[in-house]
Amino acid sequence: MKYAIGIDIGGTNTKLGAIDEKGKVFKRREFKTTNYKNFSTYMDALAKSVSFITDSTEGECMGVGIGAPNANYYRGTIEYSVNLPFGDCAHIVETLRMAVGYEHIYVTNDANAAALGEKIYGGAKNLDHFIVITLGTGLGSGIVTDGKLLLGADGFAGELGHVCAIPGGRICGCGKRGCLETYVSATGIKRTFLEMLSKYNGMSSISEVPWEKLDAKVVEDAAKSGDRASIDAYAITGAILGRCLADFIHFSRPSTIFIFGGAAKSGELLFAPTRAAMERNLMPVFKNKVKVVPSELPSSDAAILGASALVWNAL
Repeated sequence: MKYAIGIDIGGTNTKLGAIDEKGKVFKRREFKTTNYKNFSTYMDALAKSVSFITDSTEGECMGVGIGAPNANYYRGTIEYSVNLPFGDCAHIVETLRMAVGYEHIYVTNDANAAALGEKIYGGAKNLDHFIVITLGTGLGSGIVTDGKLLLGADGFAGELGHVCAIPGGRICGCGKRGCLETYVSATGIKRTFLEMLSKYNGMSSISEVPWEKLDAKVVEDAAKSGDRASIDAYAITGAILGRCLADFIHFSRPSTIFIFGGAAKSGELLFAPTRAAMERNLMPVFKNKVKVVPSELPSSDAAILGASALVWNAL
């Protein structure tokens, strides 16, 4: 059996898995990223976890793929990641290669990894032009054009979460105002609901839910039960996302846009207003040509699947 190791590096947890070409996960490993205060001690733990995977998995390891925030595919580095204790520029590929001895080691940002995962294992197997939008605390994106991942001159292309959706709008963690992810993300949906709660003078079935327990899933459940403020929050979110998707289509003309993440599980609550707004804002030549659908990657293993896809894509 041939397999690749997929690694998902998050601000809280690091997950690993041994995955074959069909997307079957044979072995898993996980440890706390937060247990390590610098790059050196973290890499010692990561190398040991990779070795554990290879020592306990039968077959040939073809390489290692890593998905991480602010990862640069060209340089093999993680740069200026605010949620990782790695400093300004961590040479993760070179360091791991020296520690475990594998030649084929690749890194990219987590949203790009999700796009490759969709192509290798998910709904984009037969597609050469598509976009994956990942909805979590923020909004990530991976763009595939002519069968190749769009990386740009320095490896950081495709930051659709930081296009300006609302000029002068909400402050974003990147320092700008009005970024798409401040409206279309789990955090964005929560903020929009609170605005709707004010509009309806506090009339909502979830108005008494404490701030720390209020999340997109709570808003989703209330909307499905008929709560007006919650329904409006999703309608506004979809309208903003759809308008921006129209712009993305104008410059890259994907055949399909895949939406991944917790908010995508709300189904037509999000997808219906998104598709409607997208079609309203498209030039006539693009209308009714682009599908907007949920990702087909299993949410529990999507991150490591996406990371492992880097290996199969390169080979």
